[in-house]
Amino acid sequence: MSDAPPVSTALPTLARRRAQDGLRVLAGCAVMVAGICALPMLAVAIAALSGGTETITHLMQTVLPRYAGTTIWLVALVSVGTFCLGVGAAWLVTMTRFPGVRLFEIALVLPLAFPAYVLAYAYTHILDHPGIVQTLLRDVTGWGPRDYWFPEIRSVGGAAVMLILVLYPYVYLLARAAFLQQSATTFLAARALGASAWAAFFKISLPLARPAIAGGVLLAVMETIADFGTVAYFGVQTFATGIYTSWFSLADRAGAAQLALCLLSFALLLALLERAQRGGAKYHDPARRQQRMEPAVLKGPRAAMAAILCGIPVALGAVLPVVILFSMGLGSEQNLLSPRYLGFIQNSLTLASVAAVCTVAAAITVGFFQRLRPGRLSHGSAYVARLGYAVPGGVIAVGLMVPFAAFDNAFDAFMRARFDLSTGLLITGSIWLLVAAYMVRFLAAALGAYEGGQAMVPANMDAAARSLGQTPTGTLRRVHLPILAPSLLTALLIVFVDVMKELPATLIMRPFNYDTLAVQAYRLASDERLEGAAVPSLVIVAIGLLPVVLICRQVSRRGNR
Repeated sequence: MSDAPPVSTALPTLARRRAQDGLRVLAGCAVMVAGICALPMLAVAIAALSGGTETITHLMQTVLPRYAGTTIWLVALVSVGTFCLGVGAAWLVTMTRFPGVRLFEIALVLPLAFPAYVLAYAYTHILDHPGIVQTLLRDVTGWGPRDYWFPEIRSVGGAAVMLILVLYPYVYLLARAAFLQQSATTFLAARALGASAWAAFFKISLPLARPAIAGGVLLAVMETIADFGTVAYFGVQTFATGIYTSWFSLADRAGAAQLALCLLSFALLLALLERAQRGGAKYHDPARRQQRMEPAVLKGPRAAMAAILCGIPVALGAVLPVVILFSMGLGSEQNLLSPRYLGFIQNSLTLASVAAVCTVAAAITVGFFQRLRPGRLSHGSAYVARLGYAVPGGVIAVGLMVPFAAFDNAFDAFMRARFDLSTGLLITGSIWLLVAAYMVRFLAAALGAYEGGQAMVPANMDAAARSLGQTPTGTLRRVHLPILAPSLLTALLIVFVDVMKELPATLIMRPFNYDTLAVQAYRLASDERLEGAAVPSLVIVAIGLLPVVLICRQVSRRGNR
């Protein structure tokens, strides 16, 4: 007789083994992704601590106070500016009705498609001393160059304005979502007790939306400390420009690592603050589902003022820059159809596409493992994976270049000694290391989009798939991914456009003679060839409008529910 177990017991045992093997593979991949995300931070810390006290002492005596002061001042200006613009615009389009409000609901998000350095190029072209604004002012008044005062665009204040115009949509989107979810009960109660509309807004509506608003402001701050293109072009000395200068201009690797560690510490502190305010500041409104806030109808001068206030950030952050860049591009000698520019476009699209696919795949791995096996390992992997968004691209670049350059040099020395063969740089300077930097930087955005869609998949679907003999991989492929297709598409588009705009990591880590549209725009602007820089800038903006339109559609649907 055969000793084989009955089919009814053998198949479940085989299915359990396959499920366990799948979970082990999934866990290993999730831990590996978290390890890649943690590697730059660990490498920066080790390189900085091994640089010796002489370097950090010299930095503290020379440039460190200036870098710290400028960065903090820039962060303060951007925080106040994005708060005022974002919250004010969100309140007007959510709680009032005036001519054009439906258009402004969408248009107020459009500046999110613009990199701040693109706005810097556009406004410098018209506001600098030889620009059209000051030239017209001198022609009309007859003043000489020293007869009048005009705000300097190439300054900390100018950089702050550029960043505010492109980052306020973070606050606007989150604040508007919070205002839409609020009930009218508490607001009307305050009005019934004699509070004015402004007093009720500041004492009731604003505190209820504080967690969402704080989250948006902190996102804007993280983007501010990560910005390189704007501050570098304006000559503003921050930690981001200091890292690049130390690495390339001064060839001071230890100094760059120690500056990167300072910036990393500040970024991680902001990440902890964001997590603390998101987890600790919670408000309960038991009546919010009973009565929605009825928007106030504005007429006459109030309606006109509301339209003007909402139109200013849209005009300055989207409409006017496009007009300026287009006029600049028409007068330039740049040809988008030339083989050289087609190469820039191909390089940009290749990097963005590969990085988007790899990043979304990593987000699926981490997010699905956290769903299947919630625990310290999965939650820890997801937490580490999210930290990359708080780390500037220049810090990630330094953190990856240091260990892999050391590995390449050690391996080359070993091959020379053993086989008299030079291997050169196998990893450093490759496209794949640059893609890894993009993944670390933008994995949090992809993971957030994936988890948002995953929350809509009921847990009983997983149980039903397991009862039908599906492995974790089969459940993901046959159940989750078809349902999550819109969320995955959103994640792909967001990462794709973020990579198109990323500048510091691309400048530091790109392969030799492998330039992108962002690098070309930065190079031309650095040479004061602003008309030429307008052409690649317009292409970046045009591609950036894709996810913004998708976000606008989601915001519009949420607001009409």
